[in-house]
Amino acid sequence: MTQRRPSRQSLRAIFAAPLVIAALTIVALIAALTGDGWRDALSWAGLAVPILTVAWAMRARRT
Repeated sequence: MTQRRPSRQSLRAIFAAPLVIAALTIVALIAALTGDGWRDALSWAGLAVPILTVAWAMRARRT
């Protein structure tokens, strides 16, 4: 039996999603600290992204 080698990915491909999630989280935290109204909605949506990402990854791993 031959083992498959994992495909090589560039650093950009590896860190693209975590950097986007981090940027969204930072924007959401700043929005939460600087105002009310639409900024609260932005902060809730932005801070939900990491939670939803983890939930998606856990579900994808089970199947």
